[in-house]
Amino acid sequence: MNRGFFNSIEQKTGVSMDEIFALANEIQHADFKNEKQVRKIVRRVSKMSKRQITQELEDKLVQSIIQDGSSLDLDKITKMMK
Repeated sequence: MNRGFFNSIEQKTGVSMDEIFALANEIQHADFKNEKQVRKIVRRVSKMSKRQITQELEDKLVQSIIQDGSSLDLDKITKMMK
């Protein structure tokens, strides 16, 4: 792996490489039909990005992800969090 690339990401985002890999692993093994798992991921992303989201927005994100159920559209989530 390119350590410089991850150092750059860590500096720009304040998120460690370990946190990024842990989140990626969680997403890779998540059941996107399971509301509890999806809600946990949404909260974790919110915390990592240092963005507070309302309960209403969290509910919308979770329902949107559960409806698809087979994948996580990060672009869609990012747009909803803005």
